[in-house]
Amino acid sequence: MESGTIDLDDLAGGIDLQATLESGQSFCWSREDGGSYERSAVSGGSAWYTTVLPTDFTGEREVVRVRQADGRLEWEATTDAVAPLTHLLRLDDDLDALQAAAPDDPLIDAALDAYRGLRIVRDPPFATLIAFICSAQMRVGRIHGMQRALAREFGSVVDFDGETYHAFPTPEELAAASEADLRACSLGYRAPYVERTAELVASDEVRPEDARGKEYEAAREYLKQFVGVGDKVADCVLLFSLGYLEAVPLDTWIQTAIAEHFPDCDRGSYAETSRAIRREFGGEHAGYVQTHVFHYLRGGGDAPNGD
Repeated sequence: MESGTIDLDDLAGGIDLQATLESGQSFCWSREDGGSYERSAVSGGSAWYTTVLPTDFTGEREVVRVRQADGRLEWEATTDAVAPLTHLLRLDDDLDALQAAAPDDPLIDAALDAYRGLRIVRDPPFATLIAFICSAQMRVGRIHGMQRALAREFGSVVDFDGETYHAFPTPEELAAASEADLRACSLGYRAPYVERTAELVASDEVRPEDARGKEYEAAREYLKQFVGVGDKVADCVLLFSLGYLEAVPLDTWIQTAIAEHFPDCDRGSYAETSRAIRREFGGEHAGYVQTHVFHYLRGGGDAPNGD
């Protein structure tokens, strides 16, 4: 086992690990105490979180365990975890600069202040795609449970520090599952969407990572080739996996924010409303504002009226 620390003073803007990993943007990590997504307004915790890395990092399935305590990130892993953690948690983003550049607005200010250190994740593309296909009409805790069930049933097993961990299944592993198998993981009507999407990726017919590098709206259209993927799910994949920090998924909470605080941004269609709210949220890094506002409102934060 390897272990180490990352000093939060070395990160521009620090990190709030619990807010980052339990803000509804990532379903690839699990709290070792089993408490992931039990509450909404979370921040500042010191629990251990664990994930199994895809083989992209070292060619092997590696386990990484991390927690935040005493002004640092502590990690234990089957490999040196600094580079994977920096990538997955976007530890190289300058949160101080991003916050300074955010629009001056009462709701945005309140959300940023409430969850300082909340970073956007950079999760593996296939796992992110499947998670958000499963997200339709579903609470975040249930989405997380579905992803853990898929890992237990179809993913490879990795032993670490006396425990057994399950990797999220590869496209090939998931494509081999039947619709009935997937429904047994509580996917419901989403099961055939997941089945067909896994088949597309396993056959190299379409891959989510191939959207990377395209102009933002073209990348969103590319991802809509997958069964069960509309504009909102595509935006989630772009923001939380593929590095499109301008993406603003128009989920229920952001639609509420638009209706109550930015009504001029409601243009009657997803595409036009998306363009308007991205400008309102600061353009290039609008996704950071979106993620803070989502977590703030979902956690019951009082939305100032700007008077």
